[in-house]
Amino acid sequence: MELEIKELALPGIPKQRPLVIAGPCSAETEEQVICTATQLASKGIKIFRAGVWKPRTKPGGFEGHGEKALPWLKRVKEETGMLLCVEVATPEHAEAALKAGVDILWVGARTTANPFAVQALADFLKGTDIPVLVKNPVNPDLELWIGALMRLNGAGLKRIGAIHRGFSTIDQKLYRNMPMWHIPIELHRKFPKLPILCDPSHIGGRRDLIAPLCQQSMDMGFDGLVVESHCRPDEAWSDAKQQVLPDVLDFILDRLVIRDNVELTESLASLRNQIDNIDDDIMNLLTKRMRISGEIAMYKKEHNMAVVQTGRYSEILEKRCAHGALCGMSPEFVRRIFEAIHEESVRQQMELINR
Repeated sequence: MELEIKELALPGIPKQRPLVIAGPCSAETEEQVICTATQLASKGIKIFRAGVWKPRTKPGGFEGHGEKALPWLKRVKEETGMLLCVEVATPEHAEAALKAGVDILWVGARTTANPFAVQALADFLKGTDIPVLVKNPVNPDLELWIGALMRLNGAGLKRIGAIHRGFSTIDQKLYRNMPMWHIPIELHRKFPKLPILCDPSHIGGRRDLIAPLCQQSMDMGFDGLVVESHCRPDEAWSDAKQQVLPDVLDFILDRLVIRDNVELTESLASLRNQIDNIDDDIMNLLTKRMRISGEIAMYKKEHNMAVVQTGRYSEILEKRCAHGALCGMSPEFVRRIFEAIHEESVRQQMELINR
């Protein structure tokens, strides 16, 4: 199924990269909302975001003021002319947001992971033309992300886009949520006309990571940014560590390098041709490797041996990761490659042995 996509076409918003949506994680008080919005508007930000309903991982944290905060956002629109962007998780949220004059809705990561919730939103929004941005699900599941977009599109919503906010993993390393850039890249490959924005605040989880993540997303061709900005970030009621001052956001945006999509030059075409040739060699070598793996399978069958030899597998991973490090490649990258090769090798050996 294809997505029928129209331009977001937001009034008063120039068609240029990056499209920037900024504002606090949560609408905490009327004063905080107006203060932040006024500062952002003075820096040229034209779309204001704020969490009104805040689904938290655990109960007990600040979960937003709900409809009480919507008049504060209406005041932002009236006094600054900014468009409003709000997260909704239920039809009731969407109804209240539309009545308050919210211009853009976004579907959060937890909601995207629930097809029932997304379908309920899609059914309610049927017949409207409001732009809806869909964050990736919490876990790295591209099909679930696409499914949410398709449900909304199937309800007649054509001004849709995606927000990449990273993925939760057991390994907590540098980032709050691992970027796993290959997933949004694959989404773009499948749907080239779909606008994709990056949420560096949730990927990084720290202020010092916002700037490099903004630049990296622009280098990778993303259409825009969703950044959390607060007039007093250290006092924020939620996600304080990942919010930046409007002045800091302006500094970050002012120094972004936006690279153009230029026509293919002869030198680049030549380099890509070399890559194609190397990829052909890799496929030929993998074919040869699988053929030998098949011979090993027959040996194991004749000698009544188990298909998976964990000692041998550990030896391969250890050697190749060390070799990769010497060649300037991260051990994690090499590990993923050889885990995939081993998985396919085991699959083919199982087929041969059980034939």
